[in-house]
Amino acid sequence: MHEAPLNFVRPREAKPAWLKVRAPGSENFIRLKSIMADLKLNTVCEDAHCPNIGECWHHGTATFMILGDICTRACTYCAVAHGKPVVTDLDEPRRVAHAIVSMALKHAVITSVDRDDLPDGGAAIFADTIQRTRAQRPECRIEVLIPDFQGKEAPLKTVLDAGPDVLNHNIETVPRLYRMARSGGRYPRSLELLDRSRTYAPHIATKTGIMVGLGEERDEILQVFGDLRKVGVQILTIGQYLRPSAAHTPMIRYYHPDEFAELKAQAMALGFTHVESGPLVRSSYHAHEQADAHEAAVSR
Repeated sequence: MHEAPLNFVRPREAKPAWLKVRAPGSENFIRLKSIMADLKLNTVCEDAHCPNIGECWHHGTATFMILGDICTRACTYCAVAHGKPVVTDLDEPRRVAHAIVSMALKHAVITSVDRDDLPDGGAAIFADTIQRTRAQRPECRIEVLIPDFQGKEAPLKTVLDAGPDVLNHNIETVPRLYRMARSGGRYPRSLELLDRSRTYAPHIATKTGIMVGLGEERDEILQVFGDLRKVGVQILTIGQYLRPSAAHTPMIRYYHPDEFAELKAQAMALGFTHVESGPLVRSSYHAHEQADAHEAAVSR
């Protein structure tokens, strides 16, 4: 029997106060937006309608989305456009590295759309971006948020050989909901990727994220936590799913901040080095602090 959820809030009600954020518009936000536009770069912050864009850009951090802005998959929860991608931009890694230098970032997150049309899923572009950034700003910690590369091992090794500091691949939801929300993905495939990363490059921290509010049950979430620890995942993010539009997967309910605190406690008890859990948490939210906390934990 499933445990009854705490503090149930129906999504048809007004958005809870804890999900309301101030509209972006700070001087630094405007400056970064200008840099991105001038260099013709995409950010997942904008394309995925991230609620934290104002806070993150104000503090001078952003998540760069390489390999274009058209995804070859059509996950029903995601706001990123899907269809047939344009020709791969081979100059993109240079421009991303230049942006990171211009912004003087200490922690950069690099992600991408799914590119199932490419033999390596875009792994070579990831590697080139990492290497160019390392050469121009060696003090910058680099986190990559990668697709599953259709389960191919060689592309993963290409990315890991380039030497990112954190390897992130989001598990997104519980196995039962994959067919509905993530039809192009496979739960066992994502676990295998994280396990391969830990085995092949144990010095590179592994990270993943899960959304709640799609209709999952408490025991299903805890089972995912256990599966992630079995494959050695160290950093975990837990956030509220927010429906981008009426065409996307419906949200079943809002989770209360107390529930996020409880989920964090449950996860930390399993041995994750750091857990970021809250209604507005996204994979790259406070990414530099997550990495700092992980490094502090493993150095004890």
